[in-house]
Amino acid sequence: MKPPRRPNPRQSAPDGPGVPTRRAALKLLDAVLRRGLALEQALDSAAQGLAPNDRGLAHAIAAEVLRRLPDLDALIDSATKQTLPEDAKARFALRIALVQALALGTPGHAAISTVLPLVDGGPRKLVHGVFGTLVRQGVTLPEPPALPDAVALRWHAAWGDQMIEDAERAIAVPPPLDLTLRDPSVVPDLPGTSLVAGNLRLDEKGPVAMLPGYAEGEWWVQDLAASMPARLLGKGAGTALDLCAAPGGKTLQLAAAGWQVTSVDVSESRLARLHENLERTGLEATVVEADLLQWQPSGPVDAILLDAPCSATGIFRRHPDVLHRVRPSLIREMAELQGKLLARAAEWVKPGGTLVYATCSLEPAEGEEQLESFLQRDPRYKIAPIAPEELPEGVQVRADGTLRLLPGMLADAGGLDGFFIARLVRKA
Repeated sequence: MKPPRRPNPRQSAPDGPGVPTRRAALKLLDAVLRRGLALEQALDSAAQGLAPNDRGLAHAIAAEVLRRLPDLDALIDSATKQTLPEDAKARFALRIALVQALALGTPGHAAISTVLPLVDGGPRKLVHGVFGTLVRQGVTLPEPPALPDAVALRWHAAWGDQMIEDAERAIAVPPPLDLTLRDPSVVPDLPGTSLVAGNLRLDEKGPVAMLPGYAEGEWWVQDLAASMPARLLGKGAGTALDLCAAPGGKTLQLAAAGWQVTSVDVSESRLARLHENLERTGLEATVVEADLLQWQPSGPVDAILLDAPCSATGIFRRHPDVLHRVRPSLIREMAELQGKLLARAAEWVKPGGTLVYATCSLEPAEGEEQLESFLQRDPRYKIAPIAPEELPEGVQVRADGTLRLLPGMLADAGGLDGFFIARLVRKA
């Protein structure tokens, strides 16, 4: 009788300290780079069972890899005789180890020891050797980080050399935390700078729920760029629709400005955050969960804000995954959806009413080209030019009266997310 086989300790031993966090980071990177998921969308599954601090670290590691992916891969390729496949686990493990050691301040021995278990049964010697070679060479990551080639080519064609330089500098620096004030005259006791009435850009970040004024509903977190579309509707003068409303910052703005708001979004989970914020701030809005391609209001309204679904490439500095998972096919798909939503929304505005169209995208197909196509199709609408005094100092209106926010704008004050915004009026 043969003795029972002993278990392979390498296969059965539980992960050591720090390894589950790196394993979660690997799953996050795989979800983004191989499956095309958004980083936030993949987080719950990848980090299942991790403590909050470990979950946050896994997210931070994956996000930093995505910020610096072209430069990390260039280092890896410089130290291997044969180029590793893009989806090779060894390449993923090296990305995680190197970004910790070179960008996140993790000691080298901890950076490599916590990723080697990720390639158990695989090329551990290769990973260890490449990492050791690069560390001994004293390599560093370039500043600012390089954009992926495909993104750089696309954006260069649209916006030129300076935009690429500005985008690289923007992704190198963590974006600031902006607050939108429920009442611009009530400024919370927090160190920061107001870039426009009703905004406070904080000097330092901290746990949001612990900051003064949060529990009292005096403000909500909202990037300054994201607050501009609702600002362009001004003080409430009747009924307004906030379409694709969740998580609700623009709804809160409109309600605080006195509009009678109906907020519509298809996502139940994101609308839950809107309900929470309405309760916290004491503001009122009618919230509807619906698909805008099927839903319609009971009658025309005075104003509509359509912050349309898009590629979200404008928020790359806080969501670097968009640089790697957004392809031209997705941009085309989103542009087609935007056209349909604009056409539907246009039917719901009263004559003389206002329609604000916005996308957090740096793609002309989701901004300038979308607007041009809409105005050609629907002669009932014309551009209501944005006035310079409606915007923060240093943000310029385009010649046609629309607004294109690019990396580099207000860079000395912390910068802005990328947006396209147009204010239209339906002819009476």
